[in-house]
Amino acid sequence: MTDISPLRAASGRISFRAEDRTRHAVDRVMTLPPQVLASIFTRFDAARTMDDAKALDADLTRWQQPLAGLLVSIKDLFDEAGLTTTAGSAILSGAPVAREDAEAVRRLKAAGAIAFGRTTMSEFAYSGVGLNPHFGNPQNALGPRRITGGSTSGGAVTVALGLADVALGSDTGGSVRIPAALNGLSGFKPTQASVPLDGAFPLSQSFDSIGPLARRIAQCAAVYAVLSQSQRPSSVAGDKPRIGVVRGFLTDGLDEQVARDFEAALQRLSAGGFDLVDVDLPMLEGFGNVNRILVATEAHAIHKARLDALETVGDPRVLKRIRAAEGFGAAEVSDALAQRENAIAEFAAISRDFDAFVTPTVPTVAPLIADVEADFDRLNALMLRNPSTVNFLDGCAATLPMHGEQALSTGLMLFGPGGADWRVLELAERAQAILDA
Repeated sequence: MTDISPLRAASGRISFRAEDRTRHAVDRVMTLPPQVLASIFTRFDAARTMDDAKALDADLTRWQQPLAGLLVSIKDLFDEAGLTTTAGSAILSGAPVAREDAEAVRRLKAAGAIAFGRTTMSEFAYSGVGLNPHFGNPQNALGPRRITGGSTSGGAVTVALGLADVALGSDTGGSVRIPAALNGLSGFKPTQASVPLDGAFPLSQSFDSIGPLARRIAQCAAVYAVLSQSQRPSSVAGDKPRIGVVRGFLTDGLDEQVARDFEAALQRLSAGGFDLVDVDLPMLEGFGNVNRILVATEAHAIHKARLDALETVGDPRVLKRIRAAEGFGAAEVSDALAQRENAIAEFAAISRDFDAFVTPTVPTVAPLIADVEADFDRLNALMLRNPSTVNFLDGCAATLPMHGEQALSTGLMLFGPGGADWRVLELAERAQAILDA
């Protein structure tokens, strides 16, 4: 596995204590205004974090692991032993503490990572904008009046502000990639089956996946290797990778900056050796309705016993999305399952002729918080539109910044079918090097 420990530098000639580095990070957190701090973290226990850092320094085996000393903020839907998992909801704030770490968290800690606070999120991870009436709306790191994107909202901000090295997030319809793209970060949504969901509070068992947000795709790849317990192959893409440029509705309605940044990115990738070919993905027709039916149906089953209580203490925008399932018949659900299954097979077939596909991660720069509050349904759907195609196809996807030195960020999404994780990561790293040159 790739060693990205921040405790070792210059081929091991220079080393640092996890305690010292963590103390500096805790000090940065302490400088945040209280209202900002509360909108980023549902819980931040400095003493617990420092104890973890000291324990790492005393454990030579863990200190030598590939993520030793890496500060990873934890989305508050992953269990951590001794802490309550709220999933961003007031209704779960009094739930019993977790008895053990979620499997993803356990793997990160075993590889030397230090859990650095529990981060805010859209309630139950059920929106792509990141608003939360219980903990507050975290502000975009690049535009204080703009949304972070969701649902891994607080996690994205911890990385963008330099508080944490990596954020552990979940992605059901774009919840890793949307906040990464809107905050100038990289992010990776793996093939669902490659990272176990044990100990993660579910939204939709058919669509949930677990992935990291970081500044660089290479960091995401190193963390993915730990999360998936897989070895990175030496190379899985050719010298002139063939990339399908997906246009159609995925490039409809782009705002001026996203459209400009996307075309500029394509030109640079072409000059850098990528063979770009326009491609149509007809199996995506009607995908949004399929996702809406299946995710709402599964979420409704999860929350059925608490729906009445959520009428008074829940986010009404989230509750409306869950209750949408009450209008679906059994035939609609069955048809949606069949359509998705067929689409996954068709996409796998078309993917044999390509190394990956590319499209903008989200169609616009981060909208203003006030605009989203006034027009939630439309703007939430817009944020989810492009990234949720990959979840529909049971694929994997990386997002990387393509905005250069501009004040607001935009994201480029490279994606492929299920199982193509390492190929997509390799191509994303190549693309990031080209765009940064």
